[in-house]
Amino acid sequence: MAWLRVETVSLFPDVRRSLTDLLRELGPSEWAAPTVCGEWRVGDIAAHLLDVDLGKLSRARDGVALGPPPGVPLAAWLADHSQAWISACRRLSPAVLADLVEAAGQRFDDYLATLDLDALGESVSWASPRPAPVWMDVAREFSERWVHQQQIREAVGQPGLDDARLMAPVLGTFVHAVPVALAGVAAPEGWAVNLRVEGEGGSTWHAIRWHSEWDLWPGPHSQPVSEVRTTTDNAWRLFTNHPGAVAPQVTGDPLLGAALAQATAIIA
Repeated sequence: MAWLRVETVSLFPDVRRSLTDLLRELGPSEWAAPTVCGEWRVGDIAAHLLDVDLGKLSRARDGVALGPPPGVPLAAWLADHSQAWISACRRLSPAVLADLVEAAGQRFDDYLATLDLDALGESVSWASPRPAPVWMDVAREFSERWVHQQQIREAVGQPGLDDARLMAPVLGTFVHAVPVALAGVAAPEGWAVNLRVEGEGGSTWHAIRWHSEWDLWPGPHSQPVSEVRTTTDNAWRLFTNHPGAVAPQVTGDPLLGAALAQATAIIA
């Protein structure tokens, strides 16, 4: 598995400030607005983001063991854990929750400054079962915060954080899900598939079948067997199973194209 480095540490403060500024501007009806996250409202996503920061600090910085017991799938455990947290946070006022999100985010930024980004850390499950570089785990954390803020902004009719400075690293992180999506498709050695994401912050990558695995590379392959094309605005939705995502354009081998289009960069 090739890791294509993504730098995100310096971006966390700006995304956090955008979130807390937004939360403090919302009225009661906006705070209770429905979102694409099932039964979660805007305030519930804010509560989840607080849990994301505090949970990561507790596990990674402070060594608290948090996770499913043996035999319980991670996705199921996470769903129950998140719902319990959100139910408790519904007792908090919007102002209190916004203050807590800000404070926890600042502590998380302080923690990031202590990390050796080049060391091997825990796996990023949707990218590979193998240990990932710490920078990749940090990029995953960044993409989660960015996506949830996008969902809040959609719900309250505010512009998204769509500039290239933020979009490019999010997509550069999500694209690591492509080899996993292709793993179940039988293909000869040397076959390649291109992913073209057009728009501000977009790019082109290719995956190539080599030594019985799919490997990810930047740029287009000169002779792809299949090519998938979409926009930046749609790509992040595809990678996160957003109900508003539309099917990308696929040319060439339909099985490879369809498999790539199903790449998912979240725990589902």
